[in-house]
Amino acid sequence: MRAPATPSLTSGLLTDVGRQRQGGVNQDAALALDLPQGGLYAVADGMGGHAAGELAANLALDALSQGYLDGRGTPPARLAQAVQAANLAVLRHAVGEYVGMGTTLLAALIDRGAVLIAHVGDSRAYLLRDHALHRLTEDHSWVAEQVRLGHMTEAEARDHQWRSVVSNALGGEERVRLELHGLPTQPGDRLLLCSDGLSSVVTDDELCSILARPLPPEATARLLVNAANDGGGPDNITALIVDIHRAAPVPTYALPQQRDDGPMYIDVLLSTQRGNSLMTYLLLMIAYFTLLGIMLVPERRTLLGILGITLLLTLLIGQRFVQQRRAPNPLGHPAASLQTGSPATRDPSVSQPH
Repeated sequence: MRAPATPSLTSGLLTDVGRQRQGGVNQDAALALDLPQGGLYAVADGMGGHAAGELAANLALDALSQGYLDGRGTPPARLAQAVQAANLAVLRHAVGEYVGMGTTLLAALIDRGAVLIAHVGDSRAYLLRDHALHRLTEDHSWVAEQVRLGHMTEAEARDHQWRSVVSNALGGEERVRLELHGLPTQPGDRLLLCSDGLSSVVTDDELCSILARPLPPEATARLLVNAANDGGGPDNITALIVDIHRAAPVPTYALPQQRDDGPMYIDVLLSTQRGNSLMTYLLLMIAYFTLLGIMLVPERRTLLGILGITLLLTLLIGQRFVQQRRAPNPLGHPAASLQTGSPATRDPSVSQPH
């Protein structure tokens, strides 16, 4: 008998109300959707009162998944459009007793050998690679902006009274503002999506230590939630972990690059993505004229076919080479890392799963 093949991805998630929220209502929600060539994963942190926040988070995730499944175009464009659909779903329900409700939304689309991150608000995405933890998102909040400007330290931001005040969320206006970027994945990568109920309590060093333990995603998510509750559990807590086990080819479309100017309106972002599709149109034109030439000059069809294929391959190889040369390092400096040879499984400060 042949042993079953190792899955390309495994995931685990856990959401918890925390220890200080009155009424026991959890306004966090999470999504893990398997796709033929990967998966769609998301975390939403609702706001606007107990019932409103819970509704907003779940509306956003339902609309996100359905919007992506029904969408057309390249995966980056489909993901951005799905976030816009989630925004409109929240906005249209923000009437009557639900006026003012909203939610953050953080989505990760794994498509073959790449991950695309779509981000609105202050939930966070992290990538553990080679014992180093890289933060993939920047918070859309007032305190985060003060840190970026050098007016506040990370430690001061963690304890600031306005740390939970976001500057960007779904449901605020008809056109969503979001960040969208992607990077190639590697076997052994571990992706974490979490709400601020985890990242505002557990430090990056602690996150790195817990994520580096050789445990399955479900057990690791439990450790993370326990750590946040042990730190006081001031907010709802959500941890979603995705492990990448096998190598896969990088998609042929250009991966969106992370920008320094913050979130962009959806229409501006999509126009930028369409600009990246000019090469696709050029390739289609070459294929069209090659076929046209073969039909009009059949006696030269072999030569025309060879020339057309050669030109197409040259452009494709050249495009990939230029993308690799121009693309900056998408990870930058790690937010935290383990010391070489340090046993990540022996951190006594973190409680074991209950």
